[in-house]
Amino acid sequence: MDKAGDQAFRAQNNRERWVENTYGGALSFLRRRYSRDLNGVDVAVTGLPYDASVTYRPGCRLGPRAVRAASVQLAELKAFPFGFDPFEVLAVVDYGDCLMDPHHPESVVGDIEAHIAGILAGGAKPLSLGGDHFVAYPVLRAVAAHHGPVALLQFDAHCDTWTDDGKGLDHGTMFARAVSEGIVDVEHSTQIGLRTFNDSDHGFEILTAPWVHRQGIGAAVDVIRERVGDAPLYISFDIDGLDPAFAPGTGTPVLGGLASWQALELIRGLGGLNLVGMDVVEVSPPYDHAEITALAAATVAHDWLCLLAEAKGAERKMVGRL
Repeated sequence: MDKAGDQAFRAQNNRERWVENTYGGALSFLRRRYSRDLNGVDVAVTGLPYDASVTYRPGCRLGPRAVRAASVQLAELKAFPFGFDPFEVLAVVDYGDCLMDPHHPESVVGDIEAHIAGILAGGAKPLSLGGDHFVAYPVLRAVAAHHGPVALLQFDAHCDTWTDDGKGLDHGTMFARAVSEGIVDVEHSTQIGLRTFNDSDHGFEILTAPWVHRQGIGAAVDVIRERVGDAPLYISFDIDGLDPAFAPGTGTPVLGGLASWQALELIRGLGGLNLVGMDVVEVSPPYDHAEITALAAATVAHDWLCLLAEAKGAERKMVGRL
C-alpha cells in the first residue's frame, strides 16, 4: 500500500506515521488512526462537542473539530522540546466524538460518563476535547469510578466552584459538585491561573495567575508536585486559563492570564506523576483568530501525550539550550 496521505483511516496500526500534505488529507487529532478498537491502545482521544452549559459566549461545541484541524503541524516532526516521536512507543487512536442529544439535556451527563467509561474499560486513558467545561464533570465521574477519587489540576481563569444545586448543567459550578460527591481528592488538588474571586477555596490550593507571574514556573511546579504526590492526577485545562491575547477564541475571557509558553512549561514540568486523563475545553472557534486558541489547545494536549510517551520509555534528545 502506498503509505502517503489519509493515515487517519488508512493506517493499519496505531504507531504508524506517514507523510501528509499539512493542508490536506483526512483530519484526526495528530493524524492518529480513527478506531474504536482499544486493544493495546494507551490513549483514546475523543471529542465532547457540547456547549449548552455556557454562561456567556457559545460556540465551543465546534471546539473538537477546530483542535483536530490545528494539530496537523504537530504531527509532522519530532516533538519539541522532547526530541522524540511519541508514537514510536505510545499507541494513540482518535476515538471520534461522543454522540449526545442536545435536545434532551438530562441525558448528557450519562452519555458522556458511559462514553468515557467505555474507554477506561478498554484499558486506555481518555484525552477529551471539549466542549464547554461542564463536560469535565461526567468525565471525572467515569475516571473516579475506575481509579477512585482523583487529584485535580485545573487550569482556569475561574474557580468553577460557585454555588451548585446538584442538578443544573453549569460550567461554573461543576467542580463544587465533584468535590461534594467525593470524586475529586481535594487535598491533593490545585487550581492554577485563577483571576476571579470566590469566598471559598473549597479546599483547593489556588495559584492565581498573578502569583505565577511573580513567583515563576519552577515555584508553581513545585507546589503542584508536592500537592499531588503519588495520587492519580487528572488535568482539566480550560483554555481561558490563558490570557485572551493567547486564547481569544473562548467563551469567558479574562485579562491577566497565563501566556501560552507558561502553560506549556507547566505541563512539561509534570513528568513522572501518575497521569490518568486530561481534557482541554472551552475552545470557541467563532471567536478565534488565525487558529490561535485551537493551536494552543492542540499543543497542550500534544505535550501531555509526550509525558506519557516519556513515562513509557521514550528518551528526550535535547538540542540547544533548554
